[in-house]
Parts: sequence; structure tokens; C-alpha cells
Amino acid sequence: MVGATHAGNASRTLDSLRISAAADADRSPDCAKVAVSNPTVEVLPANLVRRRAITSHGMTAESLQTASHGRIEYRFRAPVHLLVIYEDGARCDGETFVEGLPRATLRSFAHKFTFVPAGHQYHEWHELRAPLRLVYFYFDPAKLKTSQTDKSLVPRLYFGDEWLWNTGLKLDELLEHPASENQAFFEALGTVIMHELSHLHSALPSGQFQVHGGLAPWQRRIAADYIEEHLTERTKLTILAHLVRQSPFHFCRAFKVSFGMPPLRYQAKRRIEYSKLLLTDPERSVTDVGLTMGFSSSSSFVTAFRKATGSTPTRYRRSLG
Repeated sequence: MVGATHAGNASRTLDSLRISAAADADRSPDCAKVAVSNPTVEVLPANLVRRRAITSHGMTAESLQTASHGRIEYRFRAPVHLLVIYEDGARCDGETFVEGLPRATLRSFAHKFTFVPAGHQYHEWHELRAPLRLVYFYFDPAKLKTSQTDKSLVPRLYFGDEWLWNTGLKLDELLEHPASENQAFFEALGTVIMHELSHLHSALPSGQFQVHGGLAPWQRRIAADYIEEHLTERTKLTILAHLVRQSPFHFCRAFKVSFGMPPLRYQAKRRIEYSKLLLTDPERSVTDVGLTMGFSSSSSFVTAFRKATGSTPTRYRRSLG
């Protein structure tokens, strides 16, 4: 897929699972036209982002990340559905448009989703104030089992859903560590996402989904936002519990239900994910990235990074091409 979108991309086939990474720094906009059979979002300028994708049986998942603070545009219209998963995202200026909905100028959209039904136009531009990381999930309408379910899918901007979020995190992990034996896992995740989207659109009011036993939507938002704003510090459970008006014991249990892991492990994961974005900037040294993220030394950063990813920061940076 990406190979059809960006000339010169390296790609390799692992059984029927195709994994590709886009890393050309000198692509022109003319090279960004995509094949109808396997379309992807057009990004301008293309050289500011790192792209990695997996494709199998009518579904494609693609991660994009950038540490640039310049203006970036995204455009898409195709006969496939598109789900945008904003893992990170904060802009000082910008606008998001999905055909059929009012334009949105939300400044902070981390942990949000945007859904673009097949045939609808999607256009988004950012003047970023923080590194951006997102996942695009494309799937063929024919993958949905019934036309009635397909017709219930309507455009949505910046919505939240905890089950989708947890599934999206698994999808992102798969993109970071692809392997041929993960084809079945990718297809299972894709099926779950399609099912949850259909269920969300047909049976649940917007913004009202809540995992039983987990945090309420407003509590998840407050806890996640506080952790994001204090990634360089060790977050105290007592503060988080106080913010969402729960005891530390009940907060830890509810947080794990909502996010799939305890609060401190979630914060550690987010620190490493953010450091990956900073490592895409060749002007930053590994030591600088570690200190920026609040590690006391370069060695402590390297140790934490290796424990979380199985690789050192330097090796990870080289893998970006």
C-alpha cells in the first residue's frame, strides 16, 4: 500500500501480511497519489512524517508520527472507511473537516477518534505545538457483514470510546513490532474494531460508552490529561485519585479496567512513546531526549527504553531509516 503511495519505499512481504515503512525525504506532492485499490491518507509535506503500515484482507493499519512543529496537512477521500486514532496530538492552530460535519478547531485531541465513512472527504491541518502520533485504520465496506450495519456508520469527529482505545493500543504495538506470525492477530484486531464501530454507531449514544467497573468518561479524561501534562514527573496516585474523587484503592482498580494497565505503568509507557517521537528529530541527542523526559541520566533512560521496547534508543533511531 505505502509502496504504491510513496516512490522508493522499502517493503517486504511476510506471508500474506505486507509490512512497509515510508521514509523518503524528497517525495513531491505528485508522488502522493494513491491506488484506488489500496488508498491511504495524503500527507503534505510527506517528508515530515514517518509512516509504517500493515495490510491484510481488505484492512490496513498505518502509524504516522512526527516531531516537527511546522504546518502539516492530511487529505483523504476513498471508497473505504477510515478511523483516525489520535494517540498524541496538540496544536496551536489548525482545523479538521469531515464531510457532513461542522469544521472543528479543537486544540488538544490526544486519546480521541475521528471516523470518516467511505466516500466522505477528510481534510485536516495542524500547526503543532507537540509531537504528533496517530494511527489510521482503513477497511473495506464489504468487510461489514450487512448493508444495514454499513448504512448506520456516520461521520464523527473527536469522540472517545474506551474499548476502541484499548484495541487501538494493541494495534499500535503490532505496528511497532511487526512479524509474519501476527497476521491472524492483526485480522482479529481489525474485526474487533469494525464490530465495535458498528455497535457504537447503531446502539450507543455518542460519548456515552463506559466500560463496566471503569472510570467515567470525565474521570478518564482528567486522569489521562494530568498524566500527559506531567510525563516528566513521577505521578502520585493520591493526586490522581483526588482529581477524580475516588480513594487511591478504587481509583487504581478502575483505572486498570479503563486503560488496561495500572496508572504508573501507563505513565511509563506514555513516557517511552513520547520519547520515540522526540527521537525522530535528528537534532536531538539521546541524552537530551532522556533528560527532556525527566530521566536522571542517559543510562537510566537507555535502561527504561530497552526494558519497554527491547531496543536501545540509538538502535531504534537507526531503524527509522
